[in-house]
Amino acid sequence: MGSGDNRKWKPGQSGNPNGRPSGTGKVAALRKQIEEHVPEIITALVAKASEGDAGAARLLLERVVPPVKATEQPQAIALPGGSLADQGRAVLAAVASGELAPSQGAALVAAIGSLARVVEVDELAARIAVLEERNARS
Repeated sequence: MGSGDNRKWKPGQSGNPNGRPSGTGKVAALRKQIEEHVPEIITALVAKASEGDAGAARLLLERVVPPVKATEQPQAIALPGGSLADQGRAVLAAVASGELAPSQGAALVAAIGSLARVVEVDELAARIAVLEERNARS
């Protein structure tokens, strides 16, 4: 079936609407059996964690407390007004001197590279406009 032909069913529509209802399979039955015991399981895990069971404590904490994400503090850096290459060199020098973290330096160098591509596209567009204007007058 191609994407342009008429389909009998729309995406998300069952080809057998009278088929087995969802939630009646083996997995759903297993989940239902486990669900009945969840309060006791949690109580047992809490008791084991309280007694010093590191595995039980880890399991409980992983499900309740979100992991702490590493964050970096913003760091101001003075970039020279020259070329983008000069600015990239200044970032590398700041990383080498310990003024910037390597990950911050990498992000800044990547941003400078992206800016270089934007500048390049702008310059090409300006050159094309000049050429088109010259050809229109000829």
